[in-house]
Amino acid sequence: MNQIPVTVLTGYLGAGKTTLLNRILTEEHGKKYAVVVNEFGEIGIDNDLVVNADEEVFEMNNGCICCTVRGDLIRILGGLMKRQGGFDGILIETTGLADPAPVAQTFFVDEDVRRRTWLDSIVTVVDARHVVQRLEDSHEALEQIAFADVILLNKTDLVPADELAQVETRIRSINATPVIHHTQRCEVGLDMVLGRRAFDLDRILAIEPDFLSEDDHEHDDAVKSVCLRTDRPLDGVRLTEWLQRLLVERGQDLLRTKGILSFAGQDKQYVIQAVHMLMEGNFTKPWSPDENRESRLVFIGRNIDELELRQQFDACIA
Repeated sequence: MNQIPVTVLTGYLGAGKTTLLNRILTEEHGKKYAVVVNEFGEIGIDNDLVVNADEEVFEMNNGCICCTVRGDLIRILGGLMKRQGGFDGILIETTGLADPAPVAQTFFVDEDVRRRTWLDSIVTVVDARHVVQRLEDSHEALEQIAFADVILLNKTDLVPADELAQVETRIRSINATPVIHHTQRCEVGLDMVLGRRAFDLDRILAIEPDFLSEDDHEHDDAVKSVCLRTDRPLDGVRLTEWLQRLLVERGQDLLRTKGILSFAGQDKQYVIQAVHMLMEGNFTKPWSPDENRESRLVFIGRNIDELELRQQFDACIA
């Protein structure tokens, strides 16, 4: 029986996982991939940010892929493996708050999944600018590096060369074995991340001897998600000025901000992406004539006052 290779794309919030996924899907490789996207929070944003070629995208929300939705992952994989025509590979993009260990476990502890797939590699995208801070306050960031077979040290243009060398030394102190690629916007040859046959169970068992049996792993319970939405058009100037001001004042607590917004007088979607205080926004594809022009804005972070954010968001309605 032909086994389907699976690549797990992981990395902390805002490191660039969706950017890497889109690079894979838009390359002319002639292959067909199934994509599983997992998000933290009740509103899905990433699924709409994934460029859709002929690939099928399956979305799982409101839970860590390694906990509440792992049963969903097994069911999705089971369904994919029964499809006529099949796929050349499966790509799993985990939430930035996922420990990749239980994701990898799935391919060894479930008999049907193990028989029909093989785990090709765990690819971890690392934000060169923020990773040292993340390693101080996030167990998940540490695990994502520890389990990596391939690391994309991303956003290298935001970090001086001497600091970048220190960051790589820190990464090597956690995991000495992966190939590390320095990237900007995840520009890397696909042969560097796919088809590597790099996952080494023996190495993982050396790190965590109970890997194949453990069910417990840590979560940063202080991190929460706030999801805002409205069907009414937004004032683009007010909205962007509010976000810029908010990120300056609260950027340390706001790990990740992302949104797809409908501005009054504009026919295109406006996409916001931010990590801490760094924000970028631009108009992307037009809203379809029959599409509900709903604005969705998601904040992931600590010490978030949902009521205050909702009031400030509503004040930006045109």
